[in-house]
Amino acid sequence: MARQPRLAVTGLPHLVLWQGHNRQPVFFDDDDRQAFLALLTDAAAREGAALHGYALLRDAVWLLLTPQRDGALPRLMQAVGRAYVRRFNQRHGRSGTLWEGRYRGTVVAPSELLAALVWLDGEPVRAGLAPAPEGWPWSSHRHYVGLAPQRGLQAPAVWWALGDTPFAREAAYRRRVHDGLPPAHAQRLRDAAVKGWPVGDAAFLAQLQAQTGRRTQPARPGRPRKSPSSDDSSVPK
Repeated sequence: MARQPRLAVTGLPHLVLWQGHNRQPVFFDDDDRQAFLALLTDAAAREGAALHGYALLRDAVWLLLTPQRDGALPRLMQAVGRAYVRRFNQRHGRSGTLWEGRYRGTVVAPSELLAALVWLDGEPVRAGLAPAPEGWPWSSHRHYVGLAPQRGLQAPAVWWALGDTPFAREAAYRRRVHDGLPPAHAQRLRDAAVKGWPVGDAAFLAQLQAQTGRRTQPARPGRPRKSPSSDDSSVPK
């Protein structure tokens, strides 16, 4: 079956996954991570993308961002990927590819944006990198709970709506991340990013399909059902 074209829709949030080739490490130390973040934030500003969140893992990168210009997302990923691989290979005396290939990602409905950010900021804990989200300095979590403001991050409107003061917003967001998402909701976000299916309610998916001309849900398994007119039993013998 042909691969569905990857969605990149201007003005909508995207949850993006970039994995190391054969799950090899893409960061060896904090210098690597700092260099990647610098390239990412500069490219986001240059290409026109609002970076909402990120999590740098050992062998993967998760991003949550909104492209604000047509073509911003693929241009950003290409620019960061090439520049970082060149630096990484020079620094560590290696050659060849670093990334798995195509980055994976999905469009997220605005109503799912806060859930996606909560899920992303909990990913380092699930990966075993820290006992709590605030213990991993290489994600956006510390920015949103007031521990370490970070250049280049743009809080989405749903985060601003969590409270009337910075303290109230930070406390509310901390509770959201601590509570986490229901397992089925969390799995749906991960699967959607890996497989490329958008996340949202039926109305959002229908509108997105009409806008892009691309299927927004997997086809049902099995052969297509025949219409009555194509059923041989309806043809007189």
